Amino acid sequence: MRFVPHAYQRYCINRLLTDEALGLFLDMGLGKTVITLTAINDLKYNRFAVSKVLVIAPKKVAEATWSKEASKWDHLKLLRVVPVIGSAAKRIRALNTPADIYVINRENVPWLVEYYRNAWPFDMVVVDEFSSFKNHQAKRFKALTWVRKHIRRIVGLTGTPAPNGLLDLWAQVYLLDEGQRLGKTIGGFRERYFEPDQRDRDRIYSYAPKPGAEEVIRQLIGDICVSMKAEDYLELPDLIPNVVPVVLDSKAKAAYEKLEREMLLQVDESTIDAGSAAVLTNKLLQLCNGAVYDEDRNIVEIHKCKIEAFLELVEGLNGKPALVFYNFQHDLDRIKKALAGSGLRVRELKGPQDETDWNNRQIDILLAHPASAAYGLNLQQGGNHVIWFGLNWSLELYEQANKRLHRQGQTEKVIVHHLTVEGGVDEDVMAALEDKSSTQDRLMDALKARVEKVKGA
Repeated sequence: MRFVPHAYQRYCINRLLTDEALGLFLDMGLGKTVITLTAINDLKYNRFAVSKVLVIAPKKVAEATWSKEASKWDHLKLLRVVPVIGSAAKRIRALNTPADIYVINRENVPWLVEYYRNAWPFDMVVVDEFSSFKNHQAKRFKALTWVRKHIRRIVGLTGTPAPNGLLDLWAQVYLLDEGQRLGKTIGGFRERYFEPDQRDRDRIYSYAPKPGAEEVIRQLIGDICVSMKAEDYLELPDLIPNVVPVVLDSKAKAAYEKLEREMLLQVDESTIDAGSAAVLTNKLLQLCNGAVYDEDRNIVEIHKCKIEAFLELVEGLNGKPALVFYNFQHDLDRIKKALAGSGLRVRELKGPQDETDWNNRQIDILLAHPASAAYGLNLQQGGNHVIWFGLNWSLELYEQANKRLHRQGQTEKVIVHHLTVEGGVDEDVMAALEDKSSTQDRLMDALKARVEKVKGA
């Protein structure tokens, strides 16, 4: 296939050719992978500016996306891309295979740094989904900082650089410029531009930017980061949200309310922190979906209301394929069981072949977890319906997952169906996703409101 870059893609390619460190904060669907590969091809074969390139990516992306993208375009046929995945022996064999680009999953970055130590061979490093390096305490971040001095060119690719706030930017920008713009330490960055937000006497739970800080930070990193939104550059079909209310029958509602009341009555709303809030709402989300894990990790089914609503929704699609996102393992098991004998071609998204078959319209229902399907997969040719069987609190995962269908190449309006239990915690999650507010703030506020309601009843 012949690559004819859009004007914004040509601009990004030129920046990658001239800048030794660059954050490409491009919205989903703008072609980050082909932009980067085109620049690497030029740097390697026309300018002789790089010799060995490492791409760090989420596991599913590392398995196939970069190799597929390179083989898709005529001008990239010379590029040899080798995935460095699997057991340690397989990874070592891959590293000893002659290639231009080596693609490793981010969990194995510490292993790779330890393997090479001072003999680090990669003069260019591309971090795909750069926001996964936002935690300055993570092993992957620390490992990369140890070899940063050996890396001549570094590129960070993401559509959501600061999914949970501007504090997330420090670690990513530090990898680009080693602290020149936002400071050498996260503590100094926080002190200069933020002030405590949610706190109690002993602990600060969150920080808010000081007045004017956001603009200052954007100016500081403006020369090293390119930021573009899809709606400014693409004519994409509409993305239409559709909330499908799930009404619990009287027995299911009584069971839900009993379990909710018993759990929440044990909690004092003034002592809720992010950890306990996540655990409690996780259990309530399981209840909404119809089953929970007991203390021994056995599945206890409470109701079939959401499963029944799901089956009706699938029937209403009249044979149109649907990408279905589930939240818990027991959701997956129960969905598969419910669809058995339906005559539909049901598949769980596990690897590159499933992606290919979906795009070739050989699958009716493709089941995926948002954490494993949120990045890098191109599923827009296989359908235009997304169904969220179970919701989760992560705005980043939610938006990225929907963009598997709502991206360049999609020709139909993308309809995103949300199965939402009326009166359940599902509604709190939907409200948080719709107003795009801080996940943690909304999670804790919603839980405190439920505790108060239960105690007042």
